[in-house]
Amino acid sequence: MVSYLVEQPVLLLFVLLALGTALGNIRVKGISIGPAAVLFVALGASAIDPELALPAMIGNVGLALFAYGVGVMAGPSFFSSLRTGAKPVALVASTLAAVGGLCWGLGALLGLTPGSIAGLYAGANTNTPALAAAVERVGGAPDPTVAYGLTYAGGVIIMLAAAAYALRSAPPEGGIDEAAPDPIRNATIKVTRDNVLTVRELTYTPYGRVLFSRHQVGDNDIHVSRGDTLLKTGDRVLVIGPQRAIDHVVKQLGRLSQIRLDEERSDVDFRRMVLSQKQFYGRTIADLELWRKYDARATRVRRADHDFLATDGFILQAGDRIRVAAPKERMADVARYLGDSEHGSSDINPLGLAVGVALGLLLGQLPILIPGLGTLELGHAAGPLIVGLILGRLQRTGPVVWSLPHQSIEVLNQLGILLFLAYAGGRAGTAFVDAIQSPLGLKLIAAGVLVTAVHAIALIGIAKWVLRASGQRIAGYAAASQTQPAVLAFANSATNHDERVALGYALVYPVAMVTKIVIAQLLTLT
Repeated sequence: MVSYLVEQPVLLLFVLLALGTALGNIRVKGISIGPAAVLFVALGASAIDPELALPAMIGNVGLALFAYGVGVMAGPSFFSSLRTGAKPVALVASTLAAVGGLCWGLGALLGLTPGSIAGLYAGANTNTPALAAAVERVGGAPDPTVAYGLTYAGGVIIMLAAAAYALRSAPPEGGIDEAAPDPIRNATIKVTRDNVLTVRELTYTPYGRVLFSRHQVGDNDIHVSRGDTLLKTGDRVLVIGPQRAIDHVVKQLGRLSQIRLDEERSDVDFRRMVLSQKQFYGRTIADLELWRKYDARATRVRRADHDFLATDGFILQAGDRIRVAAPKERMADVARYLGDSEHGSSDINPLGLAVGVALGLLLGQLPILIPGLGTLELGHAAGPLIVGLILGRLQRTGPVVWSLPHQSIEVLNQLGILLFLAYAGGRAGTAFVDAIQSPLGLKLIAAGVLVTAVHAIALIGIAKWVLRASGQRIAGYAAASQTQPAVLAFANSATNHDERVALGYALVYPVAMVTKIVIAQLLTLT
């Protein structure tokens, strides 16, 4: 059987993926190790027979797809986080840099190879792309993978405990975000005040922006609201936005109505439509010109599992689900205009994907001189990642669309990382078994525990006592800083999916990912 699998690398690949995925789906108290299980299955297979290893090209293709996909997905939020979340971003980046220095010091103390130091850093921080960058830098040597495998479990367990501590500890007095952010809601308001105002004058409130969807004059027909619509006594209007902003508008106009305009669909209907027309990818809500063409208005955009207010400047991506209010007879026209096709929204955009990955691989081949350390190449991980970040932020360049549907990116990312893990584990099985039975293996395990513990203590301590963040947001920071889905899943479950966890995670995750990949490569130069 072994000899047959050696002769059939494609079959071997899918056997490893099947066994690893099955193992990764096993949950203990709601926690699973996920895709990393493929690495351990591949390690076990290559320990049985070193020839049970996959060709390097499989790992390189998987790594390039994963890194580019992460970049495209994170691009819009990565650059905005540098502006809007400077303090948490700086905290995570500096903590990861300090942890990199700690790994270098421990490596010098324990006599570790540069590859093992980088693997220690990647494993203690449970970051597979950082491992990939290190493996590529050392020419496929097993040292990084062995160190990663020995330290990964400790990295998950300790950061889970740290997130649990953050969630259970009392919030600091005067914390910056003790209340969860308001989700988007709607309300029908009856105008009872005499102050005549237009919809446009009421759009901006001290508590955020609102949108006006439908308008009814007295008991007459319902129409889609316009910016210059005058709101007079007796009118009803449907308002969409954060709850506190809606409450502010209610005080200005009158009171909540017992009649709900969102349930009246005889004149104006509403519907969620999938954006699948490529001409609109990377464009804004205003670019759709729904009002001019169809007397229609976009009110919300659902992307992944989150709803966003459909403001004029909101940049659209493939597969977004746009909630549209329109005259009933125009709804079919709007659907054709936006596409509304699940098939179209799942298109992987082969041209943009191929050109983007090719540019990333070319960037990865360029030698970068670092004074005192030598020449560094970004390689198959950092090159596509950086290009993906830039192109993901641009969304499109003229007729060329760079963005990908969210579901397509998720598939590419998962497939890419599984391919790389199956390849990497097959190169290090024998070395892993030897290491775990030696004093060096025990030293690496202890070093990994120390590195993760220092990371957790520094991050949580500073976030709580310096940034004055709530436990929910700190748990999100911890999950993102560790780039660990298991920690995020635990925090979401423990808080009943409190939005502060997701917001903290989304804010710092892109920066954490990029920082780890760069530092892992720098550690291989030591």
